[in-house]
Amino acid sequence: MRGRRLSLMLLAGIALAGCGGSDSSGNPPVVIPPGGSGGGPTPSATPSGSANYAIPASVALSVADVGKIVAQAAAQARADGAPATIAVVDRVGNVLALFMMTGAPAIANISAAPNGNNRDAQGLNVPSGAAALAKAITGAYLSSGGNAFSSRTASMIVQQHFPPAPSTAGLESGPLFGVQFSQLPCSDLATRYVGAGAGEFIGPKRSPLGLAADPGGFPIYKNGVLVGGIGVIADGSYAFDPNVQDVDRDVDERIALAGTIGFEAPAAIRADRIYVDGTQLRYSDTGYSALTNLASASYAATNPALGHLVALKGYYGDPAPTLRAGTAYGTEDSGIRQAAATEFADPDAFVLSDGSGNWRFPVRAGTDGGDVPQPLTSAEARAILSEAFAVMTRARAQIRQPLDSKAQVSISLVDTRGQALGIVRSPDAPIFGIDVSLQKARTAAFFSGQQAASELLQDPSADVAGFVAAARDFLNDSFALTGRFAFTDRAAGNLSRPYFPDGEVGRPNGPFSRPIEQFNPFSTGLQSALILARLGEHLAFVSGASAVDVERACTRLPEVAPGRNRLQNGIQIFPGSVPIYRGNQLVGAIGVSGDGIDQDDMISFLGVHHAGRALGTLGNAPTAMRGDNIVVSITGASVRLRYVSCPFAPFLDSSQQNVCEGL
Repeated sequence: MRGRRLSLMLLAGIALAGCGGSDSSGNPPVVIPPGGSGGGPTPSATPSGSANYAIPASVALSVADVGKIVAQAAAQARADGAPATIAVVDRVGNVLALFMMTGAPAIANISAAPNGNNRDAQGLNVPSGAAALAKAITGAYLSSGGNAFSSRTASMIVQQHFPPAPSTAGLESGPLFGVQFSQLPCSDLATRYVGAGAGEFIGPKRSPLGLAADPGGFPIYKNGVLVGGIGVIADGSYAFDPNVQDVDRDVDERIALAGTIGFEAPAAIRADRIYVDGTQLRYSDTGYSALTNLASASYAATNPALGHLVALKGYYGDPAPTLRAGTAYGTEDSGIRQAAATEFADPDAFVLSDGSGNWRFPVRAGTDGGDVPQPLTSAEARAILSEAFAVMTRARAQIRQPLDSKAQVSISLVDTRGQALGIVRSPDAPIFGIDVSLQKARTAAFFSGQQAASELLQDPSADVAGFVAAARDFLNDSFALTGRFAFTDRAAGNLSRPYFPDGEVGRPNGPFSRPIEQFNPFSTGLQSALILARLGEHLAFVSGASAVDVERACTRLPEVAPGRNRLQNGIQIFPGSVPIYRGNQLVGAIGVSGDGIDQDDMISFLGVHHAGRALGTLGNAPTAMRGDNIVVSITGASVRLRYVSCPFAPFLDSSQQNVCEGL
C-alpha cells in the first residue's frame, strides 16, 4: 500500500457534491433534452428485485435506428468533404452496419514510434473497417449507464503521462495504461461472428485491434440506455491525441458525433463530468452546435448514393452485408444475463451465457492438480468470488454518476494455469472489464508463479525472451520471475512503464517497457510483444491475405493443457488483481475491472482476505513475499514496488479509512 494513490476519484467523493456536476445541495444536475445541445434523456432502468443495483432496461437499436445513425454520420462527412468508413455495434460488440462512403480511404496507418524505429503494431497499415470497428467497440465497451466514455477519453487515460500534454511530463501514467491491448481478436473469452444464423449474436465480441485511442468513437444511447457504439475513420490515420490541453478539429470525431444525434449519451454521465485526481476527463472536442443540419438525413438517400455496406471478414457481412438490429443487453441472446439462484447466490450477479442458458465460466475447482499440492476447491472458488462481489456492493464508485453510486465491476478467478474458475459481474458494469478482469487475474498468477521466466524464454520471439534478462538486470536478481515474490498487476505494472519510477522524465524505462524513444500506445513492451505475432495472423486473415483466422490464444507460450497456455488472452498492466496463496503456495489469482483502479485493487484484495478469514485455508500472499518488498536502485535512489492501493473513503455504508492497511 505504499506510494502515491492514483484512483479514479470524482471530485468531492463524499463531501464536495457541488463539484463534478451537482449543485451545492447535492441535487443531480439538470439534463437538457436532446436537440441542438445534444443533452440526451436521463437513463432509465428496471428494478432488479434487490436493494443494490438496477438492471438496465431491455432496449436495443432497431434496423431503422441503425440506418438513421449511418445516414447522419454520412451526411456530416459529405458536408465536410471527408468520405468516411462508419461502423455501428450494439452493447456487446455485434456489428450492425459497416458503411464505406465512395472515396473513403481503404486503409488506416497506425502511428509510428517517436524515433521511427517501429516495434509491434507501430507503422502498420490496417483495413479502415477494422479501425472504425475498434473505435465503435471502444465507445460501447468503456461505457455504462453511469459513465459515457469515448475513444478520446480512452486516449487520455492510456498514455505515459496523465493528463497527456507537453506540460505534464513527470506525472504518472494514465490510470488505464495498457487497456488498449484488451478485447483482442485472439482472446479466448471473446466470441466470434460466424455468419448469419443461430448463435451469431452471442457476445461479447472481439475487436480487430483491441480498444482504440484514436478520437472518433462514441457510445450510443436509446432512451437514456446504453445500446451500442459508433466508430468513424475518414482521415486515414489511426492514432491518439498526445495533448489534451488544446482543442482539436478532428474530422473523425465530428462525423461520429453527428451519428449520435437522437442517440446521445446523457450529459450528466459523459466523461467531462468525471474527474481523475482532480483532472476533468475529455469526451469530445466537437460540440453538437458545430455540426451541419442533419434533420433530413435518411438511409434511403445515403445508400447507394453516398456509398455502400461492406463486409469485414470475421466480423460482418456473411453471406451479404445488411443493416442489422441490435440485441438487448441482459438477454440470453446478448450472451450476458442475470445469474440463476442455482448458479450464484447473490441476486445481483450477471454471468456470461452461451445462448442456450449455460453459464460459460461457472464456478469450479482448480485444474492444476499436477502442479499444486492442494488446488482451489469449488467451494473455495465460490467463497472468493462471493466475498469480492460483496465488497463491490458496499464500495463507492469512482467513475459513475451520480455521485455516491455503487461500484460495478467484473470479477474473474483463475488457477495457476490461468484457467477460469468463475466469472461474475454486476448488472451494469462496463463490458470491457470482462476480458480485462480475466487478463488481470492471469497476469497476477503468471508473474507470481515459479515458471514465469522459463515460459517467457520458450516464446518463439527473441524479443519476448529478452524481457527476462532485462528484468533480472534491472532488479539485480538472477532468480527474478521464479515465484519468490508475489506480483499484483500494480507491481508488475510498475515495471511496465516507460519511465521508472512511473512518469519521472529522465529515468530509465521499466524492464517490461519499451524505451520512451520507441514507446507509444501501440507498443508498450512485453504486453504488446507477447501478442504481436497473433495480431499479425489475424490482420492477414481480415485483409484476405490468409484463409485461416488466428487461434484462440493471444500468446505463444508453452501449453499447460491441450490448446491452453497461462496467458490465453494476453496480459494487463494496470492495477486490479492479487495472487492467492495457501500458506506459501500459489494457488490462483483474482482480477477485477470496471471502476477506478484503486477500487479494483480493493475489491480483489479484500475479497481474498475475507474469504481466507472465513475459510481459514487460503488468503493473500504472505507479507514477506509481496512485490512491495522489492526495492530497485535507480541512480542513487531506492524505489520500492507497490502491491495494492486502496481508495479513500471507500465504502458507502461506513466512514472507515485505510481499509487495506495491515492486512
